[in-house]
Amino acid sequence: MITKYAGMLTALLGVHLFVAAQTEIKKITALRSGTVFRIDGNLNELEWKTAPVAGKFIELRPNTFRKEDEANRTEIYILYNNQGIYFGGYCHEKNKDSIATELVGRDNFGSNDFIGVVLDTYLDKLNGFEYFVTPLGEQMDAKVIPQDNNGNSEDFSWNSVWQSASKLQADGWSFEMFLPYSALRFSKKDVQTWGLNIVRRRNKSGQQLFWNPIDPKVNGFLTQEGILTIPDKISPPVRLSFSPYFSTYVNNYPYNSTGVKNTTNAFNGGMDIKYGINESFTLDATLVPDFGQTQSDNRVLNLTPFEVKYNENRTFFTEGTELFNKGNLFYSRRIGATPIHYGDVSGMLDSTQHIDKNPTETKLLNAIKISGRNKNKLGIGFFNAITQPMYATIQNDKGQKQQILTNPLTNYNILVLDQSLKNNSSVTLVNSNVMRNGKDYDANVTAALLNLYDKKNKWNLNANAYSSTIFGNTNTTGYKYGAGLGKVSGSFNFSTMVQVVDDKFNPNDMGIQFYNNNINESFFAGYAITKPTQWFNRLFNNFNFNYDQLFVPRAYQSLKFNYNSHLQLKNLWWIGLFTNASLKGNDFYEPRVNGRVFKSPAYFTQGAFVESNSAKKYSISLVAMVGNTFLFNSKELYVEFTQSMRFNNKFSITHYINLNPISNNIGFPTSNGSNGLDGIYTNEILLFGRRSRTTVENRLNFKYSFNNKMYITMRVRHYLGTVTYKEFFILNQAGTLDAIPDGSTAIKQYISTNHNFNNNYNTFNVDMVYSWRFAPGSEFNIVWKNDINTYERDVINGYFKNFNSAIAAPQSNSISVKILYYIDYLQLHKAK
Repeated sequence: MITKYAGMLTALLGVHLFVAAQTEIKKITALRSGTVFRIDGNLNELEWKTAPVAGKFIELRPNTFRKEDEANRTEIYILYNNQGIYFGGYCHEKNKDSIATELVGRDNFGSNDFIGVVLDTYLDKLNGFEYFVTPLGEQMDAKVIPQDNNGNSEDFSWNSVWQSASKLQADGWSFEMFLPYSALRFSKKDVQTWGLNIVRRRNKSGQQLFWNPIDPKVNGFLTQEGILTIPDKISPPVRLSFSPYFSTYVNNYPYNSTGVKNTTNAFNGGMDIKYGINESFTLDATLVPDFGQTQSDNRVLNLTPFEVKYNENRTFFTEGTELFNKGNLFYSRRIGATPIHYGDVSGMLDSTQHIDKNPTETKLLNAIKISGRNKNKLGIGFFNAITQPMYATIQNDKGQKQQILTNPLTNYNILVLDQSLKNNSSVTLVNSNVMRNGKDYDANVTAALLNLYDKKNKWNLNANAYSSTIFGNTNTTGYKYGAGLGKVSGSFNFSTMVQVVDDKFNPNDMGIQFYNNNINESFFAGYAITKPTQWFNRLFNNFNFNYDQLFVPRAYQSLKFNYNSHLQLKNLWWIGLFTNASLKGNDFYEPRVNGRVFKSPAYFTQGAFVESNSAKKYSISLVAMVGNTFLFNSKELYVEFTQSMRFNNKFSITHYINLNPISNNIGFPTSNGSNGLDGIYTNEILLFGRRSRTTVENRLNFKYSFNNKMYITMRVRHYLGTVTYKEFFILNQAGTLDAIPDGSTAIKQYISTNHNFNNNYNTFNVDMVYSWRFAPGSEFNIVWKNDINTYERDVINGYFKNFNSAIAAPQSNSISVKILYYIDYLQLHKAK
């Protein structure tokens, strides 16, 4: 399925990340200006008339390498002064109706036309900065970062403070953009030579055009950039800013219990600090942070033996973390997660005690990030965070209270050294470390990564080696290593990879790994047609193969295949087909007991999708899949439907629903969560069940923008997961299923006592946000959050009965107000 990130450069380049092998690189020299412009979107200043012009854009899609039409030509002008660099431009159109406009808020592309400036200030063709502006003046920005073994990707969580404005004209639209040097990172040189590309999207026609042409058959997109020269010396300024915040909360939950308040309030204050240590490195710090206004998690009913990986919605942990994500050792949700002894408290109670309070999250005291890249192209990243000790409170019948430590004072840090090499290659060293005060264990993980490309950017060789150590009563050390080779440019690409993880490797104190003790061998092959034909614009095909073994003792696990094909039609619709298959295997994780195995059955699924032209006011996306598992003739249906309606360029509604019923599914019986071990009757007697599963997820998103600085959004989500067990079995030592003997009354009583292990889980959330960007980098937000969770063993049949049951359940409500104000040291200094 094609995701709707149509504004991002990676999506502009297609499903595989490509860039041009251009024989002649475009070059432009900026003109110094002695004027400080008013940024209003009009090109009225005289300097624009003498500035050098970046024009003659070349189409990437749908018609690769076609020159832009004269009537729709693009003209970009570049100036600079001692404070920053200016970009101005005129995007010509035959008439105003050809311009696609929508107000969607910062860092959202929507269905807009846009202009984007891409700057590679170190000219390493691996790292860069992107700045976009729409015809209605909304901003987007991102960092360009290397993507392992596959060119470049973009980090849109990164935000900078800069100025822009746009103006609709009779024959197109114009814009002005000012990028202060404090928004960039570059080395001290007498002459600055940067990589530059400029992208324009004309959404109604489906066109993407670039100043320096892009070939969709070549890997990466910074590898094909033009050159911008700033001919005389500019000095990186002092980069120091403060963002103090103040927030207040009113929270309500109907405890209706003596001594417990239903309504509480809280007041918070803190500050974010950003300081440029030198021209290359920046320190970011958050002091007493407040993350209460982040979007609610998409909670689900988890029947697997693995934890659920949730998205990170806290800005500090998403912005500018590209270096820390190398090697996949940084799962920031570990910081502030559930205390490590949270679940131990109930087992420490005697018959006279009960739990009075047991916090589910640890509190972050402070965190810092230092990151950057020096003139020798060495990237350095250092992250450190401290969480405070957490305590549960238990109380006896006499009212006496006792505190139990559930999480000690903990320090998290990660260090990254990333050296860029020639030909867009790199070598990286990563170390993560978790230290806990007191008797609890500590953890350390080190990784070395190698990523090599040949001179023609056609072949890639990559390798990795990891070591993890848990420091406790006895130290445990584990290892992980692998290597891969691939062809990454051309119409036909392939890659092969081997990854070995021993049975002791464990990065989960700061990272996330679902399982170890595994050998994975994978193969990918893809073929793309990017030149439009009579019937379609683009066609992509790929085949994937995965073979897994247990590392110790060596044993076969699974053999899986996947095929995908999708194409864009001439009317800009996407259609596609996909199929997945797996042979019989050995599942060593589903039984939940080391040394046991379940002989997993073969399965086969096939599906299709269609996605309409998102530039239209009404658009849809439909995915449908049917599957069959060859045990108990298990059938699966998956349907996902999305529809969006833009009533005008301010107001839109998006509805998403998916339905996933599975009949005769087989699995270990568990409650909600990977820690549910209900099916372990004894260590020798493990229960499995034949069950019917149904999942329904329903989401509504409303958006209204008052202007390009102020908007209101509401996100409503209801999720339903039900499991009804039909029959139970005992997993034998061979890994197959035996019927429960007629005389096993104790086992049958155990099952009955646990309501046949049935599950009925509802979660309902509302996230309503009013946001006003009243000054550059400054925000005023009002947020209402509603949260309902119900979990029962008795299944409620029917979606609407479940919905009504959830709405009638006790619910948590929170209303918060937060103001954050951006203070730039340079502006303060000028004001004196």
